[in-house]
Amino acid sequence: MSGTDTGAGTVNGTEPKARFGWPVYAWGLWDWGSAAFNAVITTFVFSVYITSDSFGPGASSKLGWALATAGVLVAVFAPITGQRADRSGRRSFWLAVNTVLVVLASAGLFFVKPGEDYLWLGLFLLAAGNVFFEFASVNYNAMLNEISTPKTVGRVSGLGWGLGYIGGIVLLLLVYFGLINPEVGIFGITDEESLDVRVTMLICAAWTLLFSLPVFITLRDEKVQREAKGPKIGIIASYKLLFATVADLWRTDRNTAYFLLASAVFRDGLAGVFTFGGVLAAGTFGFSDGGVIIFGVAANLVAGVATIAFGALDDFLGPKRVIILSLVSMMIAGSCVFIFHDGGKTIFWIFGLILCIFVGPAQSASRTFLARLIPEGQEGQVFGLYATTGRAVSFMAPAAWSLAIIIGAAVSGVSDNDDAEHWGILGILVVIATGLLLLIPVRSKVSDDSALVTQAPPR
Repeated sequence: MSGTDTGAGTVNGTEPKARFGWPVYAWGLWDWGSAAFNAVITTFVFSVYITSDSFGPGASSKLGWALATAGVLVAVFAPITGQRADRSGRRSFWLAVNTVLVVLASAGLFFVKPGEDYLWLGLFLLAAGNVFFEFASVNYNAMLNEISTPKTVGRVSGLGWGLGYIGGIVLLLLVYFGLINPEVGIFGITDEESLDVRVTMLICAAWTLLFSLPVFITLRDEKVQREAKGPKIGIIASYKLLFATVADLWRTDRNTAYFLLASAVFRDGLAGVFTFGGVLAAGTFGFSDGGVIIFGVAANLVAGVATIAFGALDDFLGPKRVIILSLVSMMIAGSCVFIFHDGGKTIFWIFGLILCIFVGPAQSASRTFLARLIPEGQEGQVFGLYATTGRAVSFMAPAAWSLAIIIGAAVSGVSDNDDAEHWGILGILVVIATGLLLLIPVRSKVSDDSALVTQAPPR
C-alpha cells in the first residue's frame, strides 16, 4: 500500500485539488454552521428547554426514548444512504437535501411553545433533526477525500472539526448574551412563552443554512460523475449489496473492519467526556450553572483550537500515533481528575481542559484514519458503517459511568451514590482504554485505490 502523496489531486475529478484553497474552507464551514444544531440545540439549549417543568412529568425519559429511536434509525439507514449517494454520484446533492431538512426541523422548533401539548412535536422535530444531521454527516465525511491529499488530509479534517467546536460556542455566546440571559434581549424579545428560546431556534436554522451554502455551491456534483456510477437499485437490493460489502470487507480487509470496531469504542469514550463533563463539574466540583457554561465555552474553544493545530501532526506522524497520543494523554488527565478530586475547582479546570485538548484531535484523526483506507467510490457506504458502529456501542460510556459510580459507592462505603460520582470518570477511562487496546494492532496506511491517491493528477 502506498503512503505517499501523488500530486495536487482533483476536486470532483475535474479540477486540481486545492491544498488549502477555497474548496477546503467551504467544506469546513459546513462544520461551523451545523454546530448550531449539534451543540446549541441538542446539547445546550433546546434539550434543556424540552425537559423543563413546563412540559410535564417524565419529559426527560421521553427525550431519551426519542433520541434512542433516532439512533436506531441512523444505525439502520446510514450505510445505505451513503451507499446510494456513492452509486448515484450525488454526494453534494444529498448533503444539501439532508442539511435543508435539518434547517427545517430547527426552524420548526420555534412553534414548540411551553406546555405538555407541544412535547411530542418538540421531541419529533429534535429526533428527526438528529437523523438528518447524521445522514448529512455521512456525505460530508465522504467528501473529505475529494478535497485533500495524503499529505493534507489531517489538516483538512482538523480544520473542519475544529471549526465545528468553535462555531457552536460562538453561536451559543451570541444567543445566550443576546437573547436568553437578559430580561429583555435584542429586538425586545423576552422569555414570555419562552420566546427567547424559540427565536434562538430560528437563528440556529439561519446559521446552519448560511454557512452551509459555500459547500453546496463550491463542491457541486459533476455530471460526468453521476453518469459514471452504477444503475439505480431498490432499498432491498441496497441492503443485499451492503451485506455483501460487509462480508467482503471481513474476508479481504479485516484491518478496516477492526478499525471500525476500535474507533466505535474509543469514540464512545470521547463522547462520554463531554456528555458527563458538566455533570461532574456541578456534582463533584461544585460548579454553578453559570460556571458549567463558562467551563463548557472554554472546553470547546480549547478543543477547537487544538484540533486545528493537531491536524498538521496527523499529516506528519500519521493518524494512529495522534490517536494513541491523545487517548493516553486523556487517560492520564482523567486519572488526575479522579485522584485529586478533593482539590476543588482548580483541579477540574486544569485537568478537565487537558482532557478537552485531546478529544478533538482523536476524533479528527479517527476520521482521517478511515478516509485513508476507503477505496474510491465507497466513501459514503463505509462512513455510513462508521456511523452505525458508533451508534451500536453508544451504550458503553453511559453504562460504564453508572457502573463505576455504583462500584465506587460500594468500595467507599457511602450510602448515597452522588457521593461517589467522581468514580464515574474511571468508567469513561475504561472505555477509552478498551478502544486503545483494540486500535494497537490495526495498521495505518493509505490504500492504493483510495481517492486520495487515484484522484491525483500525474506528476
